[in-house]
Amino acid sequence: MTISFKLAMLFTVNITFLTLIIRWLYYTTTGNKDYVFTYYLIGIIVFFLCFTLKKYKLDIGLALGLFAIFGIIRYRTDSIAIKEMTYLFVVIGVSIMNAFVNKKMSYFEVLFANVVVVAAIAIIEKVWHLKHQIFKDVVYENIDNIKPENYDLLVADLEARTGLVINKITIEKIDFLKDSALIRVYHYNKE
Repeated sequence: MTISFKLAMLFTVNITFLTLIIRWLYYTTTGNKDYVFTYYLIGIIVFFLCFTLKKYKLDIGLALGLFAIFGIIRYRTDSIAIKEMTYLFVVIGVSIMNAFVNKKMSYFEVLFANVVVVAAIAIIEKVWHLKHQIFKDVVYENIDNIKPENYDLLVADLEARTGLVINKITIEKIDFLKDSALIRVYHYNKE
């Protein structure tokens, strides 16, 4: 099999499974367009980098270390939710797996691994319907309601003000000079 045909075939497999993961599983579950562009491009670039690095017989540890550095450089600046970070890891992992196919691994094994990854995500996201809990940070000025005995008042007040159905509240910081508190409000993402 020629190199260009192998590259085209593996890239087609990679982009097909990335589309299943990103567009069908991630986007339809979260509705978040912010990371779709990022996931596709990272998946494509990682695939071509791995495919190219494979030709130079670099150690796989070195190659994975390079991708870890690239990821840390970009994603160290902004906080990413755990779910988005997990999808990023899946996209990178699938792309690396598809790029490093060699003679020791059959195409059936590669397809099987891709199908298992997509099936696992589909079962967790679509069958189990696990709710995606998100949070918002709120500066709250009614300092009396942050006492443990006033928890129900705090929840009722925040639900009335924000319109959210609150699951949990954590008090992140209290400023007694300004009579305010930074409160993290957890709620389920609206589907």
